[in-house]
Amino acid sequence: MTRGRRKEAEAPLYLVTGGAGFIGSHIVETLAISGQRVRVLDDFSAGTRENLHPFADGIEVIDGSVTDPDACAESCEAVDYVLHHAARVSVQESWEDPVLYEEVNALGTLRTLTAAREAGCRRFVYAGSASAYGSIGDLPHREDMAPDPLSPYAVAKHAGELYCRAFHDLRGLETVILRYFNVFGPRQQADSTYSGVIARFVADLLAGRGVTVFGDGDQSRDFVAVENVVEANLLACTAPEAAGQIINIGCGEQMTVNRLVDVLIELTGAGCEVGRGPARPGEVRHSAADISRARRLLGYRVNVSVPDGLRRTVAWYRTAGAGESHS
Repeated sequence: MTRGRRKEAEAPLYLVTGGAGFIGSHIVETLAISGQRVRVLDDFSAGTRENLHPFADGIEVIDGSVTDPDACAESCEAVDYVLHHAARVSVQESWEDPVLYEEVNALGTLRTLTAAREAGCRRFVYAGSASAYGSIGDLPHREDMAPDPLSPYAVAKHAGELYCRAFHDLRGLETVILRYFNVFGPRQQADSTYSGVIARFVADLLAGRGVTVFGDGDQSRDFVAVENVVEANLLACTAPEAAGQIINIGCGEQMTVNRLVDVLIELTGAGCEVGRGPARPGEVRHSAADISRARRLLGYRVNVSVPDGLRRTVAWYRTAGAGESHS
């Protein structure tokens, strides 16, 4: 795919930063299958080329980091819509190397925003995080609640939100902030610090290793299948009233970790033991999304329910190999 100055008659060009990762590669796949023009910026520190292989011939890939101003500028050239998913995503790792998380998640977002504005991109969609709500006890979480981030990861992701708001309000770049709750699905990495709890549990159960629940297991999350997140991103590119907004993306339902384990044991048919570990410091106790704004501004719907999403995820891990690394 050849880069060049944007022409009005051309189909829109989408840039997906972190496009080789879990969520990013699902967005790239959906765009590529529908015949859209797609560019990916990824340094492959977490994402894999394997995630892009099935549709690699129809996309452009730039091997670079959002921490590099030149890579950001090159990537944003002639782009219409930026879907910014490049990030470090482990809460635990962020405590071990908070400076790295600030550099990638906050400064990397700032560099990408700067490049997008200079390139004249139409809209910048930011992959935010429900970790911004922190320990706020009132449920469901609404976008007008004051943020209370509890980890370097959450702080850096929230800083990215603030940069997005500033660029929208003061620099004329349309930005949309999507606050993801607990996203899960095929390709989520199961064997690293980046692992989501569902990916780890499924991989361990299929491998016969059993699972470990930290704390009493009554902590709850709003789990959302990745297919819904992809749809939210595509809607956010053009929804007229979404610009300048923070929008929760979840299912609007809660599931405890204990219940999740029971469902996954049933789906996998595993007869493994469930171990118990100490509660993790700083872990949010309960999380649930108010998705009324997403419905109103985006026309967002939960097309893939949590049970259906879990079935699809287990099926994918059975086929892909539960112990393999897929970001």
